[in-house]
Amino acid sequence: MSIFHALRVRVAQGTQFVADVRTAIPTGFRGRPEIKSTACGPDCEACVAACPTAAIKIDPVSIDLGRCVFCNECVAACPEAKIEFTAQPRMGGTSREDLVITAGAEERTRVRASEAFAKIFGRSLKLRQVSAGGCNGCELELGAIANVNFDIQRYGIEWVASPRHADGLVLSGTLTRTMRDAVRLAWDAMPEPRFLIAVGACAISGGLYDGASGVDRSFLDDVTPALYVPGCPAHPLTVVNAILDLLGVA
Repeated sequence: MSIFHALRVRVAQGTQFVADVRTAIPTGFRGRPEIKSTACGPDCEACVAACPTAAIKIDPVSIDLGRCVFCNECVAACPEAKIEFTAQPRMGGTSREDLVITAGAEERTRVRASEAFAKIFGRSLKLRQVSAGGCNGCELELGAIANVNFDIQRYGIEWVASPRHADGLVLSGTLTRTMRDAVRLAWDAMPEPRFLIAVGACAISGGLYDGASGVDRSFLDDVTPALYVPGCPAHPLTVVNAILDLLGVA
Protein backbone atom coordinates (compact mmCIF):
# COMPACT_ATOMS: atom_id res chain seq x y z
CA MET A 1 0.00 0.00 0.00
CA SER A 2 1.45 3.36 -1.04
CA ILE A 3 1.81 6.28 1.30
CA PHE A 4 -0.70 8.20 -0.81
CA HIS A 5 -3.32 5.48 -0.41
CA ALA A 6 -2.69 5.42 3.33
CA LEU A 7 -3.16 9.19 3.50
CA ARG A 8 -6.45 8.97 1.53
CA VAL A 9 -7.72 6.35 3.98
CA ARG A 10 -6.70 8.54 6.91
CA VAL A 11 -8.52 11.55 5.49
CA ALA A 12 -11.62 9.47 4.71
CA GLN A 13 -11.78 8.05 8.23
CA GLY A 14 -11.32 11.38 9.95
CA THR A 15 -10.33 11.65 13.61
CA GLN A 16 -11.27 8.44 15.41
CA PHE A 17 -9.98 9.49 18.82
CA VAL A 18 -12.85 10.55 21.11
CA ALA A 19 -11.51 13.72 22.68
CA ASP A 20 -14.22 13.98 25.35
CA VAL A 21 -15.89 10.69 26.29
CA ARG A 22 -18.05 12.55 28.83
CA THR A 23 -20.04 14.40 26.19
CA ALA A 24 -19.70 12.16 23.13
CA ILE A 25 -22.91 10.85 21.57
CA PRO A 26 -22.49 7.90 19.16
CA THR A 27 -24.16 8.10 15.76
CA GLY A 28 -26.81 5.51 15.02
CA PHE A 29 -26.68 4.11 18.54
CA ARG A 30 -29.78 2.76 20.29
CA GLY A 31 -29.19 3.90 23.84
CA ARG A 32 -31.12 5.07 26.88
CA PRO A 33 -34.87 4.93 26.21
CA GLU A 34 -37.37 7.65 27.01
CA ILE A 35 -40.94 6.94 28.06
CA LYS A 36 -43.39 9.67 27.07
CA SER A 37 -46.12 10.81 29.41
CA THR A 38 -48.88 10.17 26.85
CA ALA A 39 -51.59 7.79 28.01
CA CYS A 40 -51.68 4.19 26.88
CA GLY A 41 -54.71 2.84 25.06
CA PRO A 42 -57.37 0.95 27.05
CA ASP A 43 -56.00 -2.41 28.28
CA CYS A 44 -53.03 -2.10 25.90
CA GLU A 45 -50.05 -4.27 26.77
CA ALA A 46 -48.50 -4.50 23.31
CA CYS A 47 -45.04 -3.46 24.52
CA VAL A 48 -45.09 -6.06 27.30
CA ALA A 49 -46.06 -8.80 24.87
CA ALA A 50 -43.34 -7.76 22.41
CA CYS A 51 -40.48 -7.68 24.94
CA PRO A 52 -38.41 -10.90 24.79
CA THR A 53 -36.88 -10.46 28.25
CA ALA A 54 -39.83 -9.24 30.37
CA ALA A 55 -38.12 -5.87 30.84
CA ILE A 56 -41.34 -3.83 30.59
CA LYS A 57 -44.10 -3.40 33.14
CA ILE A 58 -47.40 -1.52 33.00
CA ASP A 59 -49.09 0.94 35.42
CA PRO A 60 -46.92 2.88 35.16
CA VAL A 61 -44.95 1.88 32.10
CA SER A 62 -41.38 1.13 33.14
CA ILE A 63 -38.32 -0.42 31.50
CA ASP A 64 -35.70 -2.37 33.38
CA LEU A 65 -32.47 -1.59 31.54
CA GLY A 66 -30.84 -4.53 33.32
CA ARG A 67 -33.12 -6.86 31.35
CA CYS A 68 -33.53 -4.79 28.16
CA VAL A 69 -31.65 -6.01 25.06
CA PHE A 70 -32.45 -2.79 23.12
CA CYS A 71 -34.13 -4.76 20.32
CA ASN A 72 -36.66 -1.97 19.55
CA GLU A 73 -39.58 -4.44 19.46
CA CYS A 74 -41.50 -2.41 22.06
CA VAL A 75 -41.20 0.72 19.93
CA ALA A 76 -42.52 -1.11 16.88
CA ALA A 77 -45.41 -2.64 18.83
CA CYS A 78 -46.63 0.45 20.73
CA PRO A 79 -49.57 2.12 18.91
CA GLU A 80 -49.16 5.30 20.99
CA ALA A 81 -45.41 5.74 20.21
CA LYS A 82 -44.85 6.00 23.95
CA ILE A 83 -41.31 4.56 23.96
CA GLU A 84 -38.33 5.96 22.08
CA PHE A 85 -34.67 4.94 22.19
CA THR A 86 -32.29 7.88 22.24
CA ALA A 87 -28.58 7.92 21.35
CA GLN A 88 -27.60 8.73 24.97
CA PRO A 89 -24.99 6.17 26.13
CA ARG A 90 -24.86 7.20 29.82
CA MET A 91 -27.18 4.77 31.59
CA GLY A 92 -25.27 2.85 34.25
CA GLY A 93 -26.39 2.39 37.85
CA THR A 94 -25.05 1.50 41.26
CA SER A 95 -28.13 -0.58 42.12
CA ARG A 96 -30.68 -2.62 40.20
CA GLU A 97 -33.36 -0.10 41.12
CA ASP A 98 -31.35 2.63 39.39
CA LEU A 99 -31.78 0.82 36.08
CA VAL A 100 -35.59 0.95 36.13
CA ILE A 101 -36.88 4.02 34.31
CA THR A 102 -40.37 5.46 34.06
CA ALA A 103 -41.89 8.45 32.27
CA GLY A 104 -39.88 11.57 33.08
CA ALA A 105 -37.32 9.65 35.15
CA GLU A 106 -34.70 8.94 32.51
CA GLU A 107 -31.99 10.85 34.41
CA ARG A 108 -32.34 8.39 37.28
CA THR A 109 -29.93 6.08 35.46
CA ARG A 110 -26.96 8.35 36.16
CA VAL A 111 -24.34 6.66 38.33
CA ARG A 112 -23.86 8.22 41.76
CA ALA A 113 -20.23 8.95 42.63
CA SER A 114 -18.72 6.98 45.50
CA GLU A 115 -16.42 8.98 47.77
CA ALA A 116 -14.82 5.78 49.03
CA PHE A 117 -14.15 4.47 45.52
CA ALA A 118 -12.76 7.82 44.41
CA LYS A 119 -10.38 7.92 47.37
CA ILE A 120 -9.07 4.38 46.83
CA PHE A 121 -9.16 3.98 43.03
CA GLY A 122 -9.43 7.52 41.68
CA ARG A 123 -5.84 7.72 40.43
CA SER A 124 -5.21 4.09 39.53
CA LEU A 125 -7.75 1.36 38.80
CA LYS A 126 -6.83 -2.11 37.52
CA LEU A 127 -9.58 -4.28 36.03
CA ARG A 128 -9.75 -7.99 35.21
CA GLN A 129 -12.45 -9.15 32.80
CA VAL A 130 -14.10 -12.58 32.90
CA SER A 131 -16.54 -13.77 30.22
CA ALA A 132 -18.87 -16.16 32.02
CA GLY A 133 -20.67 -17.58 29.00
CA GLY A 134 -20.90 -14.45 26.85
CA CYS A 135 -21.54 -14.30 23.09
CA ASN A 136 -18.40 -12.11 22.69
CA GLY A 137 -20.46 -8.98 22.02
CA CYS A 138 -19.87 -7.30 25.39
CA GLU A 139 -16.38 -8.76 25.44
CA LEU A 140 -15.47 -6.99 22.19
CA GLU A 141 -16.87 -3.69 23.46
CA LEU A 142 -14.99 -4.05 26.73
CA GLY A 143 -11.77 -4.55 24.80
CA ALA A 144 -12.54 -1.41 22.82
CA ILE A 145 -12.49 0.87 25.87
CA ALA A 146 -8.70 0.58 25.87
CA ASN A 147 -8.19 1.25 22.16
CA VAL A 148 -7.16 4.56 20.57
CA ASN A 149 -10.78 5.66 20.23
CA PHE A 150 -11.88 5.63 23.85
CA ASP A 151 -8.48 5.35 25.56
CA ILE A 152 -9.57 4.72 29.14
CA GLN A 153 -5.90 4.59 30.15
CA ARG A 154 -5.86 8.39 30.09
CA TYR A 155 -7.77 8.19 33.39
CA GLY A 156 -5.38 5.71 35.00
CA ILE A 157 -7.69 2.74 34.31
CA GLU A 158 -6.15 -0.38 32.78
CA TRP A 159 -6.85 -4.04 32.07
CA VAL A 160 -4.60 -6.55 33.82
CA ALA A 161 -3.93 -10.18 32.94
CA SER A 162 -4.21 -11.62 36.43
CA PRO A 163 -6.94 -11.19 39.06
CA ARG A 164 -4.15 -10.93 41.65
CA HIS A 165 -3.28 -7.55 40.16
CA ALA A 166 -6.88 -6.36 39.88
CA ASP A 167 -9.01 -3.98 41.92
CA GLY A 168 -12.25 -4.74 40.09
CA LEU A 169 -13.70 -7.81 38.39
CA VAL A 170 -15.64 -7.00 35.22
CA LEU A 171 -18.17 -9.73 34.57
CA SER A 172 -19.93 -10.35 31.27
CA GLY A 173 -22.06 -13.24 30.05
CA THR A 174 -24.94 -15.11 31.66
CA LEU A 175 -22.84 -16.95 34.30
CA THR A 176 -23.08 -20.49 33.03
CA ARG A 177 -22.65 -23.60 35.15
CA THR A 178 -19.36 -24.39 33.42
CA MET A 179 -17.96 -20.97 34.35
CA ARG A 180 -19.17 -20.99 37.96
CA ASP A 181 -15.88 -22.16 39.46
CA ALA A 182 -13.77 -19.94 37.19
CA VAL A 183 -15.64 -16.81 38.26
CA ARG A 184 -15.31 -17.74 41.91
CA LEU A 185 -11.60 -18.48 41.56
CA ALA A 186 -10.99 -15.13 39.87
CA TRP A 187 -12.88 -13.28 42.61
CA ASP A 188 -11.15 -15.15 45.44
CA ALA A 189 -7.74 -14.40 43.91
CA MET A 190 -8.32 -10.64 44.02
CA PRO A 191 -6.90 -8.72 46.97
CA GLU A 192 -9.04 -6.48 49.15
CA PRO A 193 -10.40 -3.91 48.60
CA ARG A 194 -12.15 -5.26 45.51
CA PHE A 195 -15.43 -4.77 43.74
CA LEU A 196 -17.58 -6.24 40.96
CA ILE A 197 -18.89 -4.65 37.76
CA ALA A 198 -21.68 -6.43 35.83
CA VAL A 199 -21.70 -5.50 32.14
CA GLY A 200 -24.52 -6.27 29.74
CA ALA A 201 -28.04 -7.67 30.13
CA CYS A 202 -26.74 -11.23 30.42
CA ALA A 203 -24.51 -10.47 33.40
CA ILE A 204 -27.03 -8.20 35.11
CA SER A 205 -30.16 -10.34 34.81
CA GLY A 206 -29.49 -13.36 32.61
CA GLY A 207 -30.93 -11.52 29.63
CA LEU A 208 -32.41 -13.79 26.99
CA TYR A 209 -31.10 -16.82 28.90
CA ASP A 210 -32.62 -16.06 32.29
CA GLY A 211 -33.84 -19.34 33.78
CA ALA A 212 -32.02 -21.57 31.28
CA SER A 213 -30.82 -24.91 32.60
CA GLY A 214 -27.20 -24.16 31.76
CA VAL A 215 -27.13 -20.94 33.79
CA ASP A 216 -25.94 -20.76 37.40
CA ARG A 217 -26.05 -17.25 38.87
CA SER A 218 -25.42 -18.27 42.48
CA PHE A 219 -22.20 -16.22 42.54
CA LEU A 220 -24.31 -13.05 42.51
CA ASP A 221 -26.16 -14.27 45.59
CA ASP A 222 -22.91 -13.82 47.50
CA VAL A 223 -21.30 -10.90 45.66
CA THR A 224 -23.36 -7.82 44.80
CA PRO A 225 -22.06 -5.68 41.91
CA ALA A 226 -20.98 -2.17 42.83
CA LEU A 227 -21.77 -1.05 39.30
CA TYR A 228 -24.24 -2.17 36.63
CA VAL A 229 -23.62 -1.30 32.97
CA PRO A 230 -26.61 -2.15 30.73
CA GLY A 231 -26.57 -2.92 27.03
CA CYS A 232 -26.69 -5.76 24.53
CA PRO A 233 -23.87 -5.29 24.00
CA ALA A 234 -22.84 -2.42 26.26
CA HIS A 235 -21.36 0.47 24.25
CA PRO A 236 -17.77 1.48 25.18
CA LEU A 237 -19.02 4.96 26.05
CA THR A 238 -21.57 3.45 28.42
CA VAL A 239 -18.85 1.43 30.13
CA VAL A 240 -16.33 4.27 30.33
CA ASN A 241 -18.81 6.82 31.61
CA ALA A 242 -20.26 4.48 34.22
CA ILE A 243 -16.81 3.80 35.67
CA LEU A 244 -15.81 7.47 35.60
CA ASP A 245 -19.10 8.46 37.24
CA LEU A 246 -18.50 5.91 40.01
CA LEU A 247 -15.05 7.38 40.62
CA GLY A 248 -16.41 10.94 40.56
CA VAL A 249 -14.33 11.99 37.56
CA ALA A 250 -15.61 15.27 36.10
